[in-house]
Amino acid sequence: MIRVLIADDQGMVRTGFTVFLSGQPDIEVVGEAADGREAVERAAELSPDVVLMDVRMPVMNGLEATRELMARQGTAKVLILTTFDLDDYVYEALRAGASGFLLKDASAAQLAEAVRVVAAGEALIAPAITKRLITEFARMGAPRPVTGRRLDELTERETEVLSLVAQALSNQEIAEKLFVAEQTVKTHVGRVLMKLGLRDRAQAIVFAYETGLVRPGE
Repeated sequence: MIRVLIADDQGMVRTGFTVFLSGQPDIEVVGEAADGREAVERAAELSPDVVLMDVRMPVMNGLEATRELMARQGTAKVLILTTFDLDDYVYEALRAGASGFLLKDASAAQLAEAVRVVAAGEALIAPAITKRLITEFARMGAPRPVTGRRLDELTERETEVLSLVAQALSNQEIAEKLFVAEQTVKTHVGRVLMKLGLRDRAQAIVFAYETGLVRPGE
């Protein structure tokens, strides 16, 4: 079972998500929170696998709550809920440790699938959001120095896989591009994350752009 915590300041939104997700055979809603501070506290108590996190909440917003959750080194993955697919939160949310984004007008089926994808360690970033992210990297440049030592730990094929992950390609798409089995790609991705000390694909995308391995427009 995938344990989910829902953090949103709108009671009707929390109720709607809870009702639908609770009806899924592989998902259990273990709690709700009405603001970011409560989300952090409830996550510590309940140890969810996924936190559905609204951005705009009182007391503590979703970005601050995500940073605090990641600082506590919990195992929960954060799925950001937003009404804007191209707002300024995308870049900061990824850097804060979010694993993906979901628009609030997504269908019920998309909500359930998003929870499953993020729980499995995949990044959930829609094409429109990926474009916004790349634009932001282009505008800001590389805020971190290239950590060549860490990149040197990767094999040539692992580096190639990382660059394709950074383009938001799925394992299947990478497998087709490299003419290898999908399971082989999964193995490479797992080794990349382990060697670089990254939690999931979302972090890998940020790392690839910030170190200059992949540049906007490539």
